[in-house]
Amino acid sequence: MKIQPLSEHIGAEISGIHLDNLNQDAVAEIKQAWLEHKVLVFRDQEISTEAHIAFGKNFGELEIHPFADNLEDHPEIIVLEAGGDSPRQSYNAAQDFHIDVSFREKPPMGSILRGKVIPAKGGDTHFSNAAAAYEKLQPEIKARVDDLFAVNDYTKMFGPTTRFNSEESHEDKIKEFPPVLHPVIRTHPETKKRSIFTNNFFTSHIEGVDGEESDYLLSKLAEAIRDMSIQFRVQWEPETFVMWDNRCVHHVATDDFLPLFRRMERVTISGDRPY
Repeated sequence: MKIQPLSEHIGAEISGIHLDNLNQDAVAEIKQAWLEHKVLVFRDQEISTEAHIAFGKNFGELEIHPFADNLEDHPEIIVLEAGGDSPRQSYNAAQDFHIDVSFREKPPMGSILRGKVIPAKGGDTHFSNAAAAYEKLQPEIKARVDDLFAVNDYTKMFGPTTRFNSEESHEDKIKEFPPVLHPVIRTHPETKKRSIFTNNFFTSHIEGVDGEESDYLLSKLAEAIRDMSIQFRVQWEPETFVMWDNRCVHHVATDDFLPLFRRMERVTISGDRPY
């Protein structure tokens, strides 16, 4: 197994292995590299859907996304399609950096995304190191946010007017996923590093401060995540797999491939309650 760092702060490519033929020593080495580099890239992995699921289960239980489309026979697999003849001719996930499913009481530990159909141009994914972003905050901002909590609300993105909900299902989802409080700066349960855990998709406001202060602090945190010096980008190829640590990594996909077709498949690893 070869591990090649891809940037100063985040990302590594792993080669010399096949994801459907790993022993426990290899899994342990991958996990250690994941904790260190936060995002791992695996190229040319032509494996089955079942092997994709099995690889994800090496790192924890897999969860089923409450809104996204999935494979009927394999509900653990989220299908992300846009462009071409698909119903989606826009790509909302491209709007900004975000943490996946932070509106849940226990947001995911991480995700493993697979490139299935990759357009000839565009469609890269950008990843940002939220721990490095926290470390680079101005001391005055860091002191103000260190002990605060923020409300994360699914309706900010998945409201009743979106393709994910009807009015009836929206009411059911509100009961199932009420707004939750998460720390603005969370502590990684394994590395113990602190990182920014707010995002413009699901964080509605910061508790305990007025609206103007909340908006200001959220904007400063978003600005820190967008710092290009702590990011790297993945240029996708068919059968490229990327796994990222959702506890300390924000990501955003570009929509510059449209109107070309792009299809990705993802498994999501269950996580714990942030603290």
